[in-house]
Amino acid sequence: MMLFLIVLAALYMGWSMGANDAANCVGVDIGSGIMSVRTGIIITCVFSLLGAVLLGGNVIKTIGKGVVALNELPQDRSNLIALIALFSSAFWITLASYKKFPVSTSHSIVGAVAGGGLALNTSIHWVKIGQIVICWIVTPLGSCILAIILYHIFKKVFRMPFLEKRHKPILKILIYVTSAYLAFIWGANDVANATGILFGTARFTPASAAFLGSAAIVIGTVTWGYRVIETVGFRIAHITPLMTIAIEVATALNIHVYTHYGIPVSTSHSIIGAVWGAGIVQGIKTMNLKLARDIVLTWALTPVISGTITYILTVAVRSFYK
Repeated sequence: MMLFLIVLAALYMGWSMGANDAANCVGVDIGSGIMSVRTGIIITCVFSLLGAVLLGGNVIKTIGKGVVALNELPQDRSNLIALIALFSSAFWITLASYKKFPVSTSHSIVGAVAGGGLALNTSIHWVKIGQIVICWIVTPLGSCILAIILYHIFKKVFRMPFLEKRHKPILKILIYVTSAYLAFIWGANDVANATGILFGTARFTPASAAFLGSAAIVIGTVTWGYRVIETVGFRIAHITPLMTIAIEVATALNIHVYTHYGIPVSTSHSIIGAVWGAGIVQGIKTMNLKLARDIVLTWALTPVISGTITYILTVAVRSFYK
């Protein structure tokens, strides 16, 4: 019964991720006017599934064992942390999606697992958490700088005589290709947020956990993904087709590096940082600075809130069964 509940919680987490993070893959494409919401959701579903299954194993191992060594705990303790951390994290992401805020699912699950570990006085890998937090800070800055550099490079390339007359169809093709690449990398990195804990309980392999999580993500993308797409695509900054390519390439390259080393970082951080880079290119006055402030505040609060919810629920459940 406990395993069944944990799987349900993992599926709920995957659904909430699809609802919130689908915007990271195609929000700017839709905002640029090149891609429809329906096409964007289809691309996200197909390529995130492939990324999760083919490249998701590295980050799954980090979430499952890198924050709290769930596989080394007694079964009842690891099960309790897994169940409550998944539920708490998914609940917070659901609230954020309802408010149309692009939050970090990586922040949410890492904070939740740490909160569960604190509640049960288990060993927590603080050095690993510190490394992850540093990467969280660097991620949006890296994407922002990359987006600015790539935009200026692409701008010069598309001013070449042999491309000027054909730039519209080429831009459209490139936007579809870059959004597919970004969806693939998103699936590879973020599926661990839903299913890394399943691997940590020693009941699932990385491949089976990845497939289960990616299926739930697809359902979340289809059913509720449009809400945060509106924020990323239309409310932060005005996005042109050329900027879309620079944003998506910068985001995907940034996340790809972290995925290779098994570090769970935020695709939301990366894409928003890249969008800010596009806004800086156009001029700071074109950006919605109030929304940017609110997004950063939500990012900072996410691990604290999910960790606190997990801590309180874990203590309450342990007290009830004593």
